[in-house]
Amino acid sequence: MDPLLVVFGFGVGVLVGLTGIGGGSLMTPLLILLFGVKPVTAIGTDLAYAAVTKTVGGYKHWRQRTVDPVVCAWMAVGSVPAAVGGVYVLHLLEESLGAGFDTTLIAALGVTLIVTGIATLVRSLFARRLALHERDSADMTARKRLAAIAFGAVVGFVLGVTSAGSGALIAVGLILIFRLTPTRVVGTDVVHAAILLWAAALAHLGAGNIDFALAGTILLGSVPGVWIGSHLSVRVPAAALRLTLAIVLCGAGLGLLAKSGLAVPTQLIAAVPLVAAGVVGTALVRAQRSGGAARPGAAPPRDAPRSLQA
Repeated sequence: MDPLLVVFGFGVGVLVGLTGIGGGSLMTPLLILLFGVKPVTAIGTDLAYAAVTKTVGGYKHWRQRTVDPVVCAWMAVGSVPAAVGGVYVLHLLEESLGAGFDTTLIAALGVTLIVTGIATLVRSLFARRLALHERDSADMTARKRLAAIAFGAVVGFVLGVTSAGSGALIAVGLILIFRLTPTRVVGTDVVHAAILLWAAALAHLGAGNIDFALAGTILLGSVPGVWIGSHLSVRVPAAALRLTLAIVLCGAGLGLLAKSGLAVPTQLIAAVPLVAAGVVGTALVRAQRSGGAARPGAAPPRDAPRSLQA
């Protein structure tokens, strides 16, 4: 048992509980780059440990009522079968195309996450008025249901092939498509990801891609980490949570670029949990000094339209 694996598992677990992001996008490249795990085994093992981790976090978020169950259910309709299909397609691609397709897909996804992270960062710092359009629950019209199914199918397929995206991509969709508040983004993301990860992990189990000893070692750190992160998610001010989401999205993109073979320093990826923890810690200290932390997704200012205050 490598103590460093437990430490990284704890850090990634805190990020998953706090933001819903960071599992496959950070842990898989760390397993490959730092610990020399075979890529296919790293993907399968990552999915297995992440399924347990996000189940624990999802239970915590469900009890805190930070989940939009309707959005979660409609996304799962598309994501679960697509994830199983993605695992099957992965083996077909390995036999016919080699690793070229997988590498290109991961690199493109990494760039997308970095761009999205930068956009979220700019929004958090310079466009706070846009937060007035956020809501605790989405109005699931027929068009929104179809969008949820289609979006879930894309995320599920990518997850089945690469093990990444269950947190980062879902968070982007919940922000841009459904415009949920940061707390609802995290809670809905974690619960849906838990469902999706179990489907993909079972498919990889059938393919023999899971190292149970490795997954158990990571879980020693990730389970308490995700519980702590989920507990903190309702105490961190909304602005700090958006900033943390932006940082983790950029870190997830860097992790995927490293996974694709680009020369991204491992230390830079490993620093992401520390930077995010610093932002959250600073926000909590400031909130306590000012008389208590603001609840994420709190009611908008009094001058906001009534429809946004509901």
